[in-house]
Amino acid sequence: MLFAVICRDKPGYTQVRAETRAAHLAYIEATGIVKMAGPFLQGGVMCGSLIILETDSLAQAEAWAANDPYKAAGLFADVTVIEWKKVIG
Repeated sequence: MLFAVICRDKPGYTQVRAETRAAHLAYIEATGIVKMAGPFLQGGVMCGSLIILETDSLAQAEAWAANDPYKAAGLFADVTVIEWKKVIG
């Protein structure tokens, strides 16, 4: 099953994102369930993330999101995890 993790950064937290980026990328690599990911941009500045996970359940996807180093650093204003169906691409 695929799940979209949609995260929006807190305003003014660009430095937190930069300081936590290496840990976030290491987490992605270590968990092995991220199929694609990338930041949202506003005026060329990162302001959130879209992460597509492949896992067995919503609970597993939510657990992944809860343990993301960005989340632990307090970067996100909100996080939504929802089942997603790939149709094109």
